Amino acid sequence: MARYTGASCRLCRRENLKMYLKGDRCYSDKCAIERRPYPPGQHGQGRIKFSEYGVQLREKQKVKRIYGLLESQFRLTYHKAAAKKGKTGENLLQALEMRLDNVAFRMGFADTRAESRQLVRHAHFTVNGKKVNIPSYQVRVGDVVSVKEKSRKVARIGEALEAVDRRGTPAWVEIDKKGFAGTVKSLPAREDLTLPIQEQLIVELYSK
Repeated sequence: MARYTGASCRLCRRENLKMYLKGDRCYSDKCAIERRPYPPGQHGQGRIKFSEYGVQLREKQKVKRIYGLLESQFRLTYHKAAAKKGKTGENLLQALEMRLDNVAFRMGFADTRAESRQLVRHAHFTVNGKKVNIPSYQVRVGDVVSVKEKSRKVARIGEALEAVDRRGTPAWVEIDKKGFAGTVKSLPAREDLTLPIQEQLIVELYSK
């Protein structure tokens, strides 16, 4: 399956936002956007003025990169959100948050969403006791996401759980660090998303 293999820090600089794509590095003075707070490339330090379409496109690219989706995956998620009742933008963000790879990241089983996605693909997690290795799997309220018994010795999972207090966990999940498990208590509310996202711009982009 296709995936982005370039430099993660380049993406943060391009969107002029710390998206925490590199885990611990993002919290240190080695963070690229702290050292070079301008877009990458030859003309990165020049004056940049976006059109209305450009602003909408950049917002879509930003959200797509935060959650680590390719264009086709993101577009499909948007169309499913648009088909539901309610606000399309909030439906979209809710669908992205309820992906298994994101839920596992939110629960603290991985330092980044990319790492979480790899752990899911390698079948390190179960949902309600059943093995699930599909990152886009939509977790539901009441579902229990657990680390498999054999996978609890994986160093990266243990290290990520030790650092969970620093990153914090959203109010809609509850974790049991000793039991290597977490429960989805409710659907994520809009205020639970702390990164600056203007989902209405994405709706306007796809509505054209």
